[in-house]
This record gives sequence, structure tokens and C-alpha cells, in this order.
Amino acid sequence: MTGIDRRRITMVCTGNAARSVMAALLLRNRLGDDSQWEVASAGTLVIPDQPMSVRTRNALSRHGLDDPYHRSRQVSMGDVDASSLLLLMEPSHIHWMRRRLPEALPIAGMFRKVVRDLPGLPGSTLDERVAALDLVNHDVEPWEEVIDPGSGQQEAFDVCIDDLATLIDQFVDTLRELDG
Repeated sequence: MTGIDRRRITMVCTGNAARSVMAALLLRNRLGDDSQWEVASAGTLVIPDQPMSVRTRNALSRHGLDDPYHRSRQVSMGDVDASSLLLLMEPSHIHWMRRRLPEALPIAGMFRKVVRDLPGLPGSTLDERVAALDLVNHDVEPWEEVIDPGSGQQEAFDVCIDDLATLIDQFVDTLRELDG
């Protein structure tokens, strides 16, 4: 996968109704309309074509964001082929990738770990730095999980989006550095 400079980042959660939706919208917003990066979202266990939850919509609105056209979709081989990086939210997503989409493992990383480790790695492109992460051999640790607000009340969604916003801000700094 090295040597190919794809310009897409795909956020992945379970149902593509909360975490990945919030993260993708935050990332698009922080990068701006003139960004060279494409941002997508998908899930590992999706009921296709569902809108985001009302609590997700409310959390997004606290950050001045909305996507009335969002519909849930399953992560696929097409996402792997098009993306430089799949950012995952919890250990079950890595386990799912190992069983169902092993081709994704070189570019499938836990969001918190990628945000922490990517800035210090060698490489002038995202693809080179992702390769340096050696994601195929990574054993997920508990600190890496972005907690799913799915069964919680609005407060859980608000806490989640605030957490994601902090991670996105750090990630955007790295992407801008790579854009030079």
C-alpha cells in the first residue's frame, strides 16, 4: 500500500449512526471546503440507509454541524481501496476487520492511537506514516477506545462529541503538516 497517495480518511464505528458520523462531520468542518482530503464514514454492523439518531443530531448541533442527508452504510472493500486510513473507535472493530475484511488491517487503526503516534513517525505522506504505524501487528489497549454513547442519554452523546472534537483537532494538525 505504500507509494499510493490516496486522499481519503474513513471513520468507522459500529452502526454508522453516532461516533463515525460525528467524527467525519467534525473532520470535514475542521479541514474546510477547500481541503484535498475526502472524509467518509461507515460501520461494521450496520442496518443500511438509516439516518443518524436524534441524540447524534443534537450533539452535532452543539458544534454547529448537521448532515440531514446522512444514511448509514457498511464498511466495504471499496473503502479500503479508496482510503489512506480507516479510523476505528473500539476493539471490536479491529476484531471485525480481522474476521471480515483482513485486507483493511494495514490501514485500520484505533483513532486514539493514530492521533497519538502519527505525528512522530517518518514519512512525508499520510500513506508513508500509516505504513510506519505497523497496524497489522497492533494489539489494542483499553485506553484506545472511544466510548459508544449509543445506549446513553443526550449527555453521553455530548461527552462523546467533545472527546472526538479534541482528537480531530490534534489529527487535523498532523494532516496540515503533511499538506505542507
